[in-house]
Amino acid sequence: MTRHYVLAAGGTGGHLTPAFALAHELERRGHHVALITDRRGAEIPGKPEFLPAHVLPAGRFGKNPLSWPKGIAAVLEGRRMALRLFESFEPSAVVGFGGYPALPALLAAKSAGIASVVHEQNAVLGRVNRLLAGRVNAIATAYPDVDRLKAKYLEKVHLVGNPVRPEVLALRDEPFPAFTQDGLLRVLVTGGSQGARVLSEIVPDGLAMLQPALRSRLQVTQQCRAEDLDAVRARYASHNIPAELGTYFEDMSARLADAHLFIGRAGASTIAELTDVGRPAILVPLPIATDDHQAANAREMVKAGGARSIRQYKFTAKELAKQIQAMAQHPETLATAAHAAWNCGRPNAARDLADLVESFGGAAIQDVIRVDRKSLGKSAARATAAHRDIEDTLFGPLAQHLQRAAGER
Repeated sequence: MTRHYVLAAGGTGGHLTPAFALAHELERRGHHVALITDRRGAEIPGKPEFLPAHVLPAGRFGKNPLSWPKGIAAVLEGRRMALRLFESFEPSAVVGFGGYPALPALLAAKSAGIASVVHEQNAVLGRVNRLLAGRVNAIATAYPDVDRLKAKYLEKVHLVGNPVRPEVLALRDEPFPAFTQDGLLRVLVTGGSQGARVLSEIVPDGLAMLQPALRSRLQVTQQCRAEDLDAVRARYASHNIPAELGTYFEDMSARLADAHLFIGRAGASTIAELTDVGRPAILVPLPIATDDHQAANAREMVKAGGARSIRQYKFTAKELAKQIQAMAQHPETLATAAHAAWNCGRPNAARDLADLVESFGGAAIQDVIRVDRKSLGKSAARATAAHRDIEDTLFGPLAQHLQRAAGER
């Protein structure tokens, strides 16, 4: 039976990639899906054509309390708009993927008595998901150990993994590319959607410091910022290392399929793709990531032996060369690391998340017979309950923050 589901996510690839994967799976099962996001998310490449996007106001709450009233007003307006959408679309459940645009949608779901689920892509529970953890029906995680997740919520936690793009998932059953004692060593370097300057500055010199027997076999593909391309190209040329550079590669899945070693950041989507495909990595967590979540993301893969993690302040050409040498000096070492990474993969993440979402929401919604929630005539009571939820969820933590700040002064 056809059901309706609403997905709510911030406008970055990290939030939207798993949301799109779930949308595809739910649509494949015959359900109707809608997206709540911000303007960036509505325009991001890769959004499924069947997925209508609704842009809602989403307040942000920084360290300055003077900005909070404006943020709260935006959340309240977003919640009102979400409630209007829910009355016409009648979702069986609302699924949040983090980011501030998910907040008003999930608050509206709570107010309307609609089941809700949050999915956490990182190994640290994000701010919005922390705020709503006690109010949702289930918490789906990508890692077995998630920091800042209170023990009292563990009974509602479901480990599903982080959904990845179908073209990447299709590589899981392909063998690790042959790497022999005298064959090419293909290295893939990326720094996220905008590249990473530190990789552009360090990686060419680090590869140049490898022992000649390994250095002479290098074949590098590196994503860089546009403003760094010429400088990086000159560095590789000075070291006589063949390298293909670009600001964006449309065939990234094919590049990953050919790679023997990955060097880059430890974003949630990156880790999910590396482990689903089974590619060893040298990870450099983004030091300014909220709650240092990229370092936490790398833990499982590193512990399993599928990756090495280098803090950015320790990321030097010498240290990089040392780690590559240790991983790639012998073909069997690199293949073993690849298998360890593969063992960390959760290729059924989209399916398992869809199963979890389908388990909530009660009776199916049909296209002709609409479900009467028996609440349309009780708008005043529902509005009162909604404002109580807003006050408890938003004003409570903010008031506690103000009290602590006053005490410190």
